[in-house]
Amino acid sequence: MQYRELGKTKENVSILGFGGMRLPTKGSNDNIDEIKANEILSYGITNGINIIDTAYPYHSAGIDGNGNSETFIGKFLKENNYRDDVLISTKSPSWLIEEKGDFEYYLDKQLKKLQTDSIDIYLLHALSEDDWNKIRKLRVLDFLDDCLSSGKIKHVGFSSHCEIDTFVNILDAYPKWEVVLTQMNYLDEYYQTGIMGLDQLKQLNIGSMIMEPLRGGRLVQNIPPEVQKIWDTAELKRTPVEWALEYLWNRDDVDCVLSGMNSLEQVKQNIQIASNVKEISQHDKELIRQVARTYRKLTGNECTSCGYCMPCPEGIDIVNCFKEYNIGKILNNPKGSALQYFTLIDDGSKADSCTNCRNCEFVCPQMLNIPEELKKVDEYFGREFNHF
Repeated sequence: MQYRELGKTKENVSILGFGGMRLPTKGSNDNIDEIKANEILSYGITNGINIIDTAYPYHSAGIDGNGNSETFIGKFLKENNYRDDVLISTKSPSWLIEEKGDFEYYLDKQLKKLQTDSIDIYLLHALSEDDWNKIRKLRVLDFLDDCLSSGKIKHVGFSSHCEIDTFVNILDAYPKWEVVLTQMNYLDEYYQTGIMGLDQLKQLNIGSMIMEPLRGGRLVQNIPPEVQKIWDTAELKRTPVEWALEYLWNRDDVDCVLSGMNSLEQVKQNIQIASNVKEISQHDKELIRQVARTYRKLTGNECTSCGYCMPCPEGIDIVNCFKEYNIGKILNNPKGSALQYFTLIDDGSKADSCTNCRNCEFVCPQMLNIPEELKKVDEYFGREFNHF
């Protein structure tokens, strides 16, 4: 495993971090498969991963729920005596904060769930411009000052899916930011904060952690023939996972890449790559740009399957509707995806059930107009399977 200094925190972190949003489950998102999760986390820590990232709502029935990820991770670390071996990163649910006392209320709940006296990295979660303006009026910066002084929090930061102007405004508001979590992969160089955001963090010596390195798995699954043809001309042959991860680790403005691994095979594969990062030649860097341009022409929408839009009040399986739609678009194979769409997604859970209630309007980190995208899915697949 390789390690890098996480900005001004001076913490040496593994370049591969464990994301706690996609742990293995049994039946439903809030039912973590503890046997499998124990296995993959233990293997990861034993083989050099020293940072685990989670959040208040991870592995809950819905975005506003009190998720089980923190509870499981706290139990796991205590029972296996791993607490001193890893840094815990978790996040304050900014959208749930309605008054100043809520900051401490949720932090204390999270400390209890994680079974620890201090959180190593505490991030304000998924800040939008509106959420930032709201919590700043509620004196969130005073709250962070108090927590740093008391020792409840060691390092503070935020996670963001906002645009660069809002991002810079947040950075400028508080000199004690030490860590920022942003979305980045070779498709997202100019999406949201992108490379401009990473440059800002490097200039300020703020630690950078990366989410969505595989773009919700899109960069490593069902590789389109047009993309594979480009990869085949590389000077150094790589797997799709190697291309995605080594693209990030070849950047000097990336400290840690978080991966939501949910199988032992994935953990072993990613650790092997992180332990032997290969330099990308100028020729192959141009190939990555060609691949990104090709993907942008093929995809249906920018969904990363994060699940923040779930559960839908109408029972629509939004994530899997978009998944099958995007695979069909990327592979130019509506017939194959239609078979999955009509057999794997229950009646009443398909795109045509959308009533345009717009409850999902403000929760999508990719800022998709979900009702409009569901209309596209409905038009793409139709109301019944007649694709043969």
